[in-house]
Amino acid sequence: MAAPARRRRPARTRRPTRKPTRRRTVRRRARQAATNRAIAAAFVLVLVIAAFREYPVTSSLLTALALASAAIYFLASTGHLRLFARPVAGRTDFTHSIAAYQHLTGPQFEHAIADLARRDPAVRTAIVSGGSNDRALDVLVQLADGRRIAIQCKRHAPNNRVGAPVIYAVNGTYRAYHRCDQAVIVTTSSFTPDAQRANAELDHPLRLIDGRALGRWVSGGHPPWGT
Repeated sequence: MAAPARRRRPARTRRPTRKPTRRRTVRRRARQAATNRAIAAAFVLVLVIAAFREYPVTSSLLTALALASAAIYFLASTGHLRLFARPVAGRTDFTHSIAAYQHLTGPQFEHAIADLARRDPAVRTAIVSGGSNDRALDVLVQLADGRRIAIQCKRHAPNNRVGAPVIYAVNGTYRAYHRCDQAVIVTTSSFTPDAQRANAELDHPLRLIDGRALGRWVSGGHPPWGT
C-alpha cells in the first residue's frame, strides 16, 4: 500500500524590511547635531581654560569685550537700545522725515504738527485752529503748567524760504490777540537772512524751527517750548 503524499507547507513570505521613516531620520540627525555641538562646546571650553591659565589678563579683557558685544547685540535686536540713543546734530539724516511732511497738504501739515506736539507729556491740548482768518495761528498748544504756545505752520518746498513778513505777522498777534506766552514758526524749508535778523531784533524772539530742527523734533528731540 502506497504511503500518503505529504502536504506541502506554503512557503513563508519574507516581510520587507521597514525603511526608516523621515521622522526617525530627522530625529537621528538632530541627535547627531546636538552631539557635535556638545563636543565643540567642550573643545572650546578646554581652549578657554587653557588660555586663561596661560594669559589671564588678555583672556579677561577679551571675555569682557565679548560679553559687551553680546549685550549690545541683544539690546539692538530687541529694540531697547533706542532708549539710550540720542539724535546727534549734523550727523543724522532727516531727509526721509522732511520729505514725508513736504508731501502733505497745508491742513494735513498743521494736524501733523499738532500730533507731534501731543507726544510731549507736558502738553495738555494741541488744537488746530488754522484757516482763512487764523491771524497767524495754526496750532494752539496748552501746556500743563498753564503756558499757551502759538504755532504757525509753513509747509514749503526747500527753495521756498520763510521771509520776514511772517515774523512780523506772528509777533503782532500771538500775545495781543491770541494771549499766548510764546510763538513758534515751524517750516519744512528754512528762513531767509532777513527773517532771522528781524526775529533777532524782537524784544521776545520767536522760536524758529526749520527743516533740520523739525527733523530732530520728529526723531525724539526736545519740543520748541522745552529747550
